[in-house]
This record gives sequence, C-alpha cells and structure tokens, in this order.
Amino acid sequence: MTAQSPTVLLIAGPTASGKTALAIEAARARDGEIINADSMQIYREIPILSAQPEAEEREGIPHHLFGERSVAEPASVGWWARRAHELIADIQSRARTPVLVGGTGLYFGALTKGLAVIPETTDEARAEAERLEALGMDALRQAAAKFDSIAAGRALGDDRARLRRIVEVGITTGQAISEFQKETHPVLATGEWSGIVIEPERAALYARINARFDAMLGAGALDEARALQPFNRSLPALKAVGLPPLLAHIDGEMELKDAGEIAKRDSRRYAKRQYTWFRNQCGDWSRIHSLDAATARAEFQALGDR
Repeated sequence: MTAQSPTVLLIAGPTASGKTALAIEAARARDGEIINADSMQIYREIPILSAQPEAEEREGIPHHLFGERSVAEPASVGWWARRAHELIADIQSRARTPVLVGGTGLYFGALTKGLAVIPETTDEARAEAERLEALGMDALRQAAAKFDSIAAGRALGDDRARLRRIVEVGITTGQAISEFQKETHPVLATGEWSGIVIEPERAALYARINARFDAMLGAGALDEARALQPFNRSLPALKAVGLPPLLAHIDGEMELKDAGEIAKRDSRRYAKRQYTWFRNQCGDWSRIHSLDAATARAEFQALGDR
C-alpha cells in the first residue's frame, strides 16, 4: 500500500481477529465511513452473536449495513453488493473514504472479482437443500456434486452454505451454478481499491474465539437466541455460527455447557475456513499479523508509509 492509496479500503479476516478496531482506526486516519462486509452482521436481531460493533465502539464514525435487515428477510450476495456499491458512491461523493470490513469472502469476491447474476431460488429448492443438509454432509455434498461437480469441488471442508447454494440453484434453474459464474463483473475496478487481510497466529486466535463466546453469553447471547424461537430454523441467519447449539439447548436437547463447547468448536472451524479462503483468494493483499490492537495499528500505519 502506498501513501497515495486507492479510494476504497477493504479489511478482511477471520472471526475475532480485530477487524472492527482496525476499521475504526482506518476510518479515523482517512476521514472514512465503515460499510459492513459480514453476512451475519446484516441482521438486526443478532447483534451479540454476530459481534456487531457496539455504539461506544463506533465512536461517532458512520457505520452502514449493520443490523440493516430482519432475519426473516434473507440477504443475498447480490443484494449486499448492490447496497455496498450505492454506499461507496455516496461516501465518495462526500469526499470521504469507504472502509469495508468483514469476514465474508464472497462479499469481497463480488467487489473485486465479479458477481454472477443468478435467479432467486424458490422456497421448494431451499426446503430440499435443508432436508439434504439434515441428512448429513455426505448427502449434501453428493447432491451438490450431481448438480455441479465443479462448484462442489471448490467447496472446502464442511462449507454447508456453499453446498446448499449449489443445490438450491440447481433445483431452481436446472443449471450448474458454475455456468452462471462464468459471466461476472466486479463492482470495483482494478486500481480503485486496496485490501488488507488480518492473519494472526491460529492458536492465539482460537483462544480469543473461546473467550469471546463466553463474553457473548455474559452479554445476553442466550436471550438473543431465545427471541429467535418463532423464526423458521432454515433461515440463513439462524445458522449463524454459535446459534444452532444455543437453540438446541433452549429446546432441551443439551446442557448449556455442551452448547457452549460446540459453539466454540464451530467458530474455530469457521475461522479455519476463512483462513483458507483469504489465503487462496486474497493472496496479494497486504497482511497484518498481530491480535494486539496497538500493534495492529502500527502495522497498518506502516503499510501506509510504503
């Protein structure tokens, strides 16, 4: 990154890596406004479980697309990309810097590599994908591979969301999602943006993930989960990392301690997938490696001096 940085700044990284603090530092340094690039932080009913920045953290800096929609209104990547594009243009029109921050790789991919125009999937397709997922990862992956072996092969590990999406699009359209993805158009042109990935040492991040979930419970995460009981469990937001085991506890299926351990495990696994995605898809972005906020700020400032 040079002193004459492109107008739009992208900050990505795994869950609990300190993205919020760094985005606030970047917005202060560049007279910026922050746009959410996390698929779960869009939903207003799960501010604790999705780790949305609290009012005191925002410290007077405008924040956009946090708590924008209800969990009953699923937000697609296409919807997010359109809203983000509108906000970027509005922020730039006021001579300010858009700072996009989050951990959803597909959002950053839409901005920098392109977004395929895919028809909205049907309720029937989503229900069938949900049924297959309930049968287990093997059943879901096998079904996805039948619809699109190429896209299924790109879904690493237990990437349930991507595999469900392959099935849903296949059922709805009768076409492979990879065929739609051949025609993509990036939201941001080369030279209009710069990217940073926070990539801390894994053991330290996993310890922070464990501690953060305990803090979430102390802040009312269980009450937040309880308020979601009336909603359909197939909604994307109700699959937020950490939420399903809490709902299982509320349903009487397990003790809270066990639910907490499963939530921590799932969060660590999610972070591992994020590490892999950002390493493979954002290999040429600048890196910050410290979990310590002050050290991360110093690393960020040093990037600006290059």
